[in-house]
Order: sequence, then structure tokens, then C-alpha cells
Amino acid sequence: MKSTTIKQVTVVGTGVIGNGWIARFLAKGYDVIATDPAEGAEVRIRSSIANAWPALEKQGLAEGASKDRLTFEPDLANAVANADLIQENVPEREELKRKVLADIDRLAKPDAIIASSTSGLKPSTLQADCAKPERVIVAHPFNPVYLVPLVELVGGEATTTETIKTAEEFYQSIDMKPLVISTEIEGHVADRLMEAIWREALHLVNDGVATTEEVDAAIIYGPGLRWALMGPFLTLHLAGGEQGMKHMLEQFGPALKLPWTKLVAPELTEELTNKVVDGCEQQTTGHSITQLEQRRDDFLIELMQLLEKYWPGANLNGKI
Repeated sequence: MKSTTIKQVTVVGTGVIGNGWIARFLAKGYDVIATDPAEGAEVRIRSSIANAWPALEKQGLAEGASKDRLTFEPDLANAVANADLIQENVPEREELKRKVLADIDRLAKPDAIIASSTSGLKPSTLQADCAKPERVIVAHPFNPVYLVPLVELVGGEATTTETIKTAEEFYQSIDMKPLVISTEIEGHVADRLMEAIWREALHLVNDGVATTEEVDAAIIYGPGLRWALMGPFLTLHLAGGEQGMKHMLEQFGPALKLPWTKLVAPELTEELTNKVVDGCEQQTTGHSITQLEQRRDDFLIELMQLLEKYWPGANLNGKI
């Protein structure tokens, strides 16, 4: 059901994440205005939406949903003038984001919500130059935004409870799973978890322990299968048998002090860069990025259907 508060949405910045937002908003039956100063932006947007649309049709479109409900507006002032929610997606540079958000804040109507897709910056930092910082939040999604439901919502020091609540209701209305994070921290929650695995993966490749393909296989056919349903805590809860997490911690807790992992990222040398790039290219030989995206999208749709089948009552509090 569409939000009664948010009726017009604008997307500022149209890279991979921005275009993902546009596709999701369109699929849920919204009129969307997109703006980006980059040359050729509109062509790239429409191409991206066309690539995503078959997956969205397979998942199910809202009544009235259409690719034709997208309007490209190169002028930022015109783009945000009537928006109820503005989703910002400019490159992850603090100075640039703060400037763009301050411009949006100056140009948008007073009751519009301004949401940044930042993956790492704190909302208090982002809202520092805004005249109305109380309506600025972080709404951090995950690629592909048009399919993956998680969005992390984080308010800054000046963000009001009402802003968070309105945003939460809106993202729920477009079939997302908003995770409201009460404490600001760089990288929020999910990216910090992914970053820890990414650092260790780079060490394994850098040290010659495993190739990129072997690291991927270790996740795909092992913990990744379990995490898709239960996440790390419940997965280990079951590992403790009938006593659950209590027994698991008693048995395996001491191993946490063993130096199995390297918490600091390795230096991204030319040698390591080449190992990672060459490994990924070898893994995907004969397949274009577009083909891989289509395979991923089809898989995600079926995976989410399975998740709903086997975990229908689960919510973001981890309760069944």
C-alpha cells in the first residue's frame, strides 16, 4: 500500500544505487523525478531501468507501475521543488555530500524528508550544514536496491523521531525491511559486518591461502546458505545443540582469543589488486555483467520467496 505521506519522490545522483532506487520507486507505482549533472545521465538511467524491469515484472509490479513515469530534470531546484522525499546518492565524499544535502535542504519544501544513501558517513555529519537538519536521515540500501529489501535508517543528533517514523512507514510501503539503528556509527551495521569478511578475504588472497573463486565458494556453499535464513547469531545458536548459544559459547568461546583472523586490512598493493581483479575476471569468463546481473536477480527473487516460506513470521527484531 502506497504511503499517504510520501507521494512524490526525487532521486539525486544516478549511479548504480540511485538507479536502483529509481527502479524500485517506479515498480511500486510512483512518479519519479531523477537529476544528475553528469553528461549522458538520462540515457544511462533509462538503460539501467530497462535492464532491471524484467526482474521487477517477475517479482510483481504495483498497479499503475510504468517505466514511463520517470522524468529526468537536469536542474536540481526544479527536481526537488515538489518532492515529499528526496533520495540522495552522490559519490561517497563527505565534502560533496554535505554541499549537495545543504543545497537540497535550501531548495526543497519545508516538510520534505531528505534521505542519504551513504554507506559509511554519520547523519550528524551530513546534516551539519543544513538549515533544517531535523528532516535529514540516512537511508542506506543494498545492491540491487530494486530487489534487496534491507534499508538501514539512521537519524542524526538533530533528526526528529517523526522524521524517522515517517521514513520507516514509507520504506515499508515499498516492500522494504527498514532497520532503525539507534546509535550512529561509521558504516552503520551491515556494511561493518561485510567489511570484516572483506578484509579477511583480501588477506587470504594476498597470502596465497586461497583464490577469489575459493573464497567465494567457501561462503556460497557454507555459511552463506545458513546466513540467508538465520544470520550469524541464530546459526551459532543451533550449533550449540539443545542448550543453544549457552553451550556454543562455553565450548567455542575460548577459541575467540586465538589469532585466526586479521582485523586490519592488508595494504592494497598492485600485486594484490592484480590477484583480485584477475581472479574475478577468470571466474566470469564468457559472461557479461548484464548476464550476471540477470542471474543474480532471478536467484534473489526465488531466494526471497524461500525466505518467506520458511521464515514467514520473522521480523527485524529476530523474532518468529
